[in-house]
Amino acid sequence: MRTSAFFGQLRSAYASEIDDMTFDSEGKNVLNQRLAQRRKELGFLRQMMELSPEMVSVVFHQGFRFKNPALIEHLLTLESDEFPDWDTLSDAVVLEPWARQLADELCKEPMGEWLLTVAAGLEYLFAKPDRAAAHDDSGDEDEDKDRHEGEDEEEKAAREREEAGQDWMVEQGFDRKE
Repeated sequence: MRTSAFFGQLRSAYASEIDDMTFDSEGKNVLNQRLAQRRKELGFLRQMMELSPEMVSVVFHQGFRFKNPALIEHLLTLESDEFPDWDTLSDAVVLEPWARQLADELCKEPMGEWLLTVAAGLEYLFAKPDRAAAHDDSGDEDEDKDRHEGEDEEEKAAREREEAGQDWMVEQGFDRKE
């Protein structure tokens, strides 16, 4: 999957933010408690939307369900100044009820909808395993052959998803990216 420079840079920062929140000094998983605390701090975090969107986006961790992955994957190819309006993503993204409350509060801010778009993209990337890490470099010729056949199918599927996402974006009034 191809991502824009914007999402490429934020992907690891977002993953690091989640990782930092996951365990305490004793190795105990405290992610849910820390996320709850961070969500209570949304009023303060609003100030950081533009400069550190990954730090604010974590309040929406596990708050999205993705109905149209092709559209989200197309979104991930866009730079931050090319994002569609948040409302146009309603066919692709569903917010959990608790996340809907946070989103409503955040949308009162000038950059609130932009941050929701960023958060959706980052959460999608976080939930998606890194393909490069999933490859097995065992050197076995049969496995290499199977892997290349799988990549061809993956590339075809990715291309079809991207085309579907582009078609949808054109329907919404955006120019087709070629």
